[in-house]
Amino acid sequence: MKIAKPATHGFDASRLAAIDTLIQARYIDSGKLPNAQLLIARDGEIIHFSNAGAAREGGNAIDEGSLFRIASMTKPITSVAFMMLVEQGLVAVDTPVHHVLPEFKDIGVYDGGGGRVPFVTKPTAEPMRMVDLLRHTSGLTYSFQNRSNVDAAYREGKIESWHGGHDLDGFIGALAKIPLEFSPGTAWNYSVATDVLGAVVQRVSGLPLDQFFKERIFAPLKMDDTFFQVPADKLDRLTDCYTLVAGKGRVMYDRGAESAWSRAPKLLSGGGGLVSTALDYHRFNTMLLNGGELDGARILGRKTLDLMTQNHLPGKSDLATMSKSLFSEASNAGTGFGLGFAITDDVAKTMVPGSKGEFYWGGMFSTAFFVDPVERLSMVFMTQLSPSSVYPIRRELKTMIYAAMT
Repeated sequence: MKIAKPATHGFDASRLAAIDTLIQARYIDSGKLPNAQLLIARDGEIIHFSNAGAAREGGNAIDEGSLFRIASMTKPITSVAFMMLVEQGLVAVDTPVHHVLPEFKDIGVYDGGGGRVPFVTKPTAEPMRMVDLLRHTSGLTYSFQNRSNVDAAYREGKIESWHGGHDLDGFIGALAKIPLEFSPGTAWNYSVATDVLGAVVQRVSGLPLDQFFKERIFAPLKMDDTFFQVPADKLDRLTDCYTLVAGKGRVMYDRGAESAWSRAPKLLSGGGGLVSTALDYHRFNTMLLNGGELDGARILGRKTLDLMTQNHLPGKSDLATMSKSLFSEASNAGTGFGLGFAITDDVAKTMVPGSKGEFYWGGMFSTAFFVDPVERLSMVFMTQLSPSSVYPIRRELKTMIYAAMT
């Protein structure tokens, strides 16, 4: 890996080193995080790469080959896949979802019932469109939201289980039998919408989702360490994964050596199923920063990326106004949502340094990325602890990265 001198790209090396000092003292030495890996790049060139902590319990330190479960950082990849099909004229951003997934044709909005009582529904004011899947205004939800009879039905049906009874088509069939929480386009809620988008990609392209990703995105971008199932010859590189349990602290969630990600999932999750490396995701980021191209491989057109990275919330609203979600991978104020990414729309309202138009997302195991087209800056952060809302490390990283710019 080639690392450029920070000073030649407008960064103070000592201030970048201070980020590593904070990570080590506040998160690794304290035991809050098992490990941490930080990649910072400008103009696509890596200017800072650091590792802290062990890859596995009692094992060696993480390194550039370490594999991490990126969870919802899968979502931008699925969104890019969909927009590739839009560019081919096979589907459009405003296409009603039921035109591709007819199971959704008669889905209604919750109007009563649930539990042991049959659901009562009312018609949607407008049909769910592909844009609603991309920006999370579909009316769908997540089972872990724990706030309605609708998400309770998701849990009861175990429809989000990757190793359960449903493949992507079965998942769509089961999901379409449960009402929406609200009429599409009227609110924002973090949801399985991007998993549904994965089913759209699969049906429109005629390829299994994993095959589409591999052939159309990962192979051209040389993302050789990104997949739904970790190959046997790479399993030794997969890190342990932890979750925080009240009263117990950090406990093992998925041991790398016998990981669930070593088995082929029945349900390919375009919303959260991928494993990757910081270097692979950096290549994806750099493609986005370059307007859809990297090293001669064009994935998307420049104007398509322009469309994706604008705020598409109705009335140019923000998440603070529209969100009904108990959880997401974004802060709320000043944050809009594009076609697959959160968008910084008003830097002052976010109260964190940045640029209008930067886009970002994260994963439930506390991984994160951002791309700032104004400053030509990008970041990938990897670790393995859920939930991602426990510590303010993303805000701290972003603040200190921008503070290191000269």
